Amino acid sequence: MKNIIFIILTLFLVTSCEKEIDLDLDDKSGNIVIEGNITNQAGPYTVRITKSVAFTQSNQYPAVTGAQVVLSDNTGQTETLQYIGDGKYVTTVFTGVTGRTYTLKIQAEGKEYSAQSTMPEPVEFDGLTQDSFTFGGETTYTLLPVFTDPIALGNRYLFNFTVNNMSDKVFEVFSDNINNGLVNQRPLFLPNEDDEDDPSDHKVVPGDTIHVEMQCIDHNIFTYYSALLQISGDGGPGGGITPTNPPSNISNGALGYFSAHTVQKRSIVIQ
Repeated sequence: MKNIIFIILTLFLVTSCEKEIDLDLDDKSGNIVIEGNITNQAGPYTVRITKSVAFTQSNQYPAVTGAQVVLSDNTGQTETLQYIGDGKYVTTVFTGVTGRTYTLKIQAEGKEYSAQSTMPEPVEFDGLTQDSFTFGGETTYTLLPVFTDPIALGNRYLFNFTVNNMSDKVFEVFSDNINNGLVNQRPLFLPNEDDEDDPSDHKVVPGDTIHVEMQCIDHNIFTYYSALLQISGDGGPGGGITPTNPPSNISNGALGYFSAHTVQKRSIVIQ
């Protein structure tokens, strides 16, 4: 009976929003995994390159060193990133600007990989409002991100949130297919159970602080995270990659993603 209302509401909200994504869940152990992000906030920006692991192994991804990583945009800006350890390559002077298209090129272990992502214009994140409902004697809290979707169809959003000072993030993706040009009406559902195996994942109660990040993302990244949510089943705490292979926007069989997106943050204390 866990999260019955959540499941019903979620199915209602996402039905017909996007066509079904077919996931190829082959074991891609040993493949290159690339996680690249550039935002409209000040850098440095990071590209992390690791190796995937088998489903049965722990999520400890071996770092890829000695790669050449070049980031550029459609205005002629370019930079070769510097390696700082743990598979991370960072910029020093590169600037992210909305509306530009960014290209990532990587040479690693004898292969070349490339990806492109266009940073959308930001949609103003006006705030958060709190609500709740009770089912079976249990109270579940929700947060409504307050923003108005632009008139033009095709906007995509990624929301992630953390509870208090925990590091684990919960992800949700929104599209404007059924709410185009309107004030957002789709809530974020906060955890309503304690996880005995993970002390950081606990039921949200009054007094908890929820930190919410809103990203305006392009369609390829929306597809990627939609697939991740299908794989995980609930969008529950986790990072940006899994050892499975959701549809990447990176060439030559690499796993992972390259995202140019806007970032806005808001926090709220549950009352």
